[in-house]
Amino acid sequence: MMSGVFIFEKYISMKSSKKTVLNVILILFIISFFVTPIGYYGKIWLNRLFSFSPTVIERSERQQITNYDWQLKDEDWNFFNFNRSKGNVILINLWASWRLPSEAELASIQELYDKYKGKVDFYIITNEEQEPVEAFMQEHGFTFPVTYLIIGEKTAVDIGKVPSSYVIDKSGNVVIYEEGIADWSTKKVYELLDELIAE
Repeated sequence: MMSGVFIFEKYISMKSSKKTVLNVILILFIISFFVTPIGYYGKIWLNRLFSFSPTVIERSERQQITNYDWQLKDEDWNFFNFNRSKGNVILINLWASWRLPSEAELASIQELYDKYKGKVDFYIITNEEQEPVEAFMQEHGFTFPVTYLIIGEKTAVDIGKVPSSYVIDKSGNVVIYEEGIADWSTKKVYELLDELIAE
């Protein structure tokens, strides 16, 4: 009888030890999110995991861009005007290299760009200086064209929230406005763009 009690106590003790070890591992994992590169990449992975296809605005609720007069700079730092895209399908993404959610989103934007370059006008817009942006692009292997915001210029859309995105149809209607990040490399987005391009 005593040996049965001893075995039971040993079993309980081993179970408690395993639980303690698991708790310590869990705590270390959580701490790693704040103090190590593992946490940084973990946060990006979680942002991607919880980003979904953007929401399409109902036709009756879509607002129209009435003024395309918006001065910007291209990736070579040359001035140009947004009105060159009037009559085209447009994707605008406002981002910053130092914002972790932007980094999480840009991989899906790169996939979208690879599929639709030449069919959709891409404005992947930042207000940063050229040097850190180019380093960021190279580090992550992004090849989409970067557009640079000129602070103080009037804009065709609200640029107050970063990250945020717009899809605009050929008539200037805002078909998608997404505040925060989304997954842009989805069947839903592809079907929408195909439809807008065909109009």
